[in-house]
Amino acid sequence: MTSTSSSGDDRCYVGVDAGSGSVRAALVSRDGRVTAVAEEPVHIWQPQADHYEQSSDDIWRKCCSTVKKVTEGIAKERVRGIGFDATCSLVVLDQNFQPVAVNKDGVKERNVVMWMDHRATEQASRITATSHRVLSAVGGVMSPEMQPPKLLWLKENLRERCWKEAAHFFDLPDFLSWKATGSLVRSLCTVVCKWTYSPPDGWDDSFWAAVGLQDLMENNHSKMGERTCCPGSPLGGGLTPEAAAELGLEPGTAVGASLIDAHAGGLGVIGADVSGHQLPCENQPITSRLALICGTSSCHMAVSQKPLFVPGVWGPYLSAMVPELWLNEGGQSATGKLIDHVVTGHAAFSQLKERAENSGVHIYSFLNGHLEEMAKDLRNPDELTTGLHVWPDFHSNRSPLADQSLKGMVIGLSLSRTLDDLALLYLATLQATALGTRHILDAMRDAGHDITTLFLCGGLSKNALFVRMHANVTGLPVVLAAEREAVLVGAAVLGACASRDYTSIQEAMEKMARIGKVVRPNLELESFYRKKYAVFLRLFAHQREYAALMSDGRTDADVFTPLRK
Repeated sequence: MTSTSSSGDDRCYVGVDAGSGSVRAALVSRDGRVTAVAEEPVHIWQPQADHYEQSSDDIWRKCCSTVKKVTEGIAKERVRGIGFDATCSLVVLDQNFQPVAVNKDGVKERNVVMWMDHRATEQASRITATSHRVLSAVGGVMSPEMQPPKLLWLKENLRERCWKEAAHFFDLPDFLSWKATGSLVRSLCTVVCKWTYSPPDGWDDSFWAAVGLQDLMENNHSKMGERTCCPGSPLGGGLTPEAAAELGLEPGTAVGASLIDAHAGGLGVIGADVSGHQLPCENQPITSRLALICGTSSCHMAVSQKPLFVPGVWGPYLSAMVPELWLNEGGQSATGKLIDHVVTGHAAFSQLKERAENSGVHIYSFLNGHLEEMAKDLRNPDELTTGLHVWPDFHSNRSPLADQSLKGMVIGLSLSRTLDDLALLYLATLQATALGTRHILDAMRDAGHDITTLFLCGGLSKNALFVRMHANVTGLPVVLAAEREAVLVGAAVLGACASRDYTSIQEAMEKMARIGKVVRPNLELESFYRKKYAVFLRLFAHQREYAALMSDGRTDADVFTPLRK
């Protein structure tokens, strides 16, 4: 656990973030200062390719232990509220609220289908093929990372072992708020973004019937949620006595309706006061900002006053992050996970690890420094990758192409296996993730968004080179939060709002989100990245062309004659 001192108003809030690989908790002051942080790892099982599972009991235990750590030694009455965020993973419980196995092995402990689980790709394609009207709010394409295809997979593949036993399906954020309060009310964030719920109309029964999940309509949709509320709304009577004892807090402590983790990051950065920083979004509405929450995957969150439909981008979702504003959510299925995959899988990784350990720095800090050394004779280190290009969709494309068939591509490899080659591939991968952000921004702008400034948070925002690439590639200034744990601040905003210490989410995030560093783009690189982006766009076009060539019925002569021309 890490901690710092606080001063002034002694009211504080707890934010809990259940991420992909760990649970983190923070104690946050009324003005948004993080005064203590604790973290515990959580288990991930991968029984087969594209299957990722977790345990809701394991995650809740880690929530309790981290909250106890960050509140140790303080008067518990100071903690006015608590908020939870989590990955948009699917939790399955029986009628007694006990775990139900989501695996063919029948292991009940593993009752969570993780967000990044792609077992339901075929079900997602079938749902997309219905062209149902609810799909207009997910860019026209159903992702296997959403809940309907996962539910359909469970019904079709685990009918006896899971589907018949299941009585409650939760998004993980809602599971945590239920554990804390006993309230079955779902957050609009989860059900709107991942379940096709549409306020004020609610569930569209014709959709569930069309995709073969009509049994979820029974008992007023009780299995997936009868009632909903805005994020930050107070739930039940606050912490139940049992949950309070497990968390080490006072019974009745206010609990705010939860958020998906990326959306909590959005609250933690997007509303910050930027006065005096000479940013293009100063004195402009919040709609001129894009929050980029970058970790294992990345989410691109933009809000608007009116609904904007962006092909291949999720939304518009009313009140899913900021009440009364419409949310569009782009994303990349693998960013931090992709970078780790590229680096750790390289032949020179053991050499990198040894040299980083000998230098006493993290491997990515070492790589960043090594690239600077490699580029000492260049005006701009970015140009080291003039002949090396990466298409980053190793785990498919979430936005703006919404194409689950796309795979990763690397152009410009040689036979060399040196540390220099690893560093160059790392740089090209960072640039590719930033080019992916530029691709999403273009789609949003074409649909009517006017975005002038990026606000970054999440684990990758701590990597200075990743941040710099996003500024240089997009040509936009990048704002980093004063608190590096902006996702936890966003979760604490929920608790602050539920406690009634702030009158609204908007007020709470303005007072608790604080601006830190600003990274401005190097405008000398505009021409370089214009060319790099043109290559980037051709890569996916070529991949689709190659797939078409391999799948059609033409002869070799038919295929290669036009290519020779």
